[in-house]
Amino acid sequence: MSKRGRPDFDRLLVVMPSWVGDVVMATPTLRLLRRLKPDAHISYLVRSYVRPIIDAAPWYDRLITLRPRRSALTQASNRRRSTAALTTRLRRSDFDTAVLLPNSFRSALIVKLAGIDRRIGYDRDGRGLLLTDRLIPIRDRGKFVPIPMIDYYLGLAQYLGAENPERRMQLFTRPDHDRAAEALLRAAGVSEATGPLVMFTPGAATKGDAKLWPADRFAAVADHLIQAHKAVVMLNGSPAERPILEAVQRAARHPLIDLPKCGSNLALLKSLVAAADLMITNDTGPRHIAAALNTPVISLFGPTDPSWTRLDAPHERLIVSRHPHGSMTGIVVDQVIAAADQILTTTAA
Repeated sequence: MSKRGRPDFDRLLVVMPSWVGDVVMATPTLRLLRRLKPDAHISYLVRSYVRPIIDAAPWYDRLITLRPRRSALTQASNRRRSTAALTTRLRRSDFDTAVLLPNSFRSALIVKLAGIDRRIGYDRDGRGLLLTDRLIPIRDRGKFVPIPMIDYYLGLAQYLGAENPERRMQLFTRPDHDRAAEALLRAAGVSEATGPLVMFTPGAATKGDAKLWPADRFAAVADHLIQAHKAVVMLNGSPAERPILEAVQRAARHPLIDLPKCGSNLALLKSLVAAADLMITNDTGPRHIAAALNTPVISLFGPTDPSWTRLDAPHERLIVSRHPHGSMTGIVVDQVIAAADQILTTTAA
């Protein structure tokens, strides 16, 4: 593999990550690729459930949506058929180059079967032979060295010749979603006369309970913010996180706005986050959305290494568990209250 590739693509396919946070962390790379070749046709291959995160961005010409996954049994029995259908769709688009942001073997197999001549990605997951341009991740004593995902993705654009990368994440909202978010908040009783708007994200998409700050501690912070700042506290989460949202509400002494029950979804989330004065969140996708929209965010970390997802966002406050084994119980309520008080006091001033 050469140290630097050729930026001579005319029809580029960017295979997007599957997780919300990873899609947001890819935005500096997407912006840089467009700057590298302003006149190229650039398409993104994106899963349907993360499409709303990127659909308002100005850097692409076409979004190609992957259909949602079905049950494990159905997925296994139809995997060959779905792969064949997807590769046929891609082949008709006549892409000359593919940049693979995810490390999966399947993403490399799909672009190979689609007949895309140039396939650029990191040599991971045993897929090196499927790539024409292989970037080698850094290892130390056999283990991958933690590299922030923003920089990991930017490395692909830099390999193609892009210069002066900027790490700033960037998201865009759609006017219709902004109006729908405003209407949702009004229906929930939020007005300009209310206090600061604070969003809690007490769930986490991976690692189960290990990444979750206890629900009663979220509730204690909510009660303090409502009493001390007259804040309006909103709960955000996916359908799978319904029990967590209900646990926070049960433990709180004050009523909280349950955004999913009010009709929120991922399409409206960006607009709701942009309207918030503060987010308090576990290590999960909405953290990245807040950082990209310049909404102040307090991010709570336990067992996961923040080095992999370092954002350097100017409005982010990172609180890392002091527990020797990374338990989220190592973050105490007073730490989060102190950080939130400082942010809201500064914002009010």
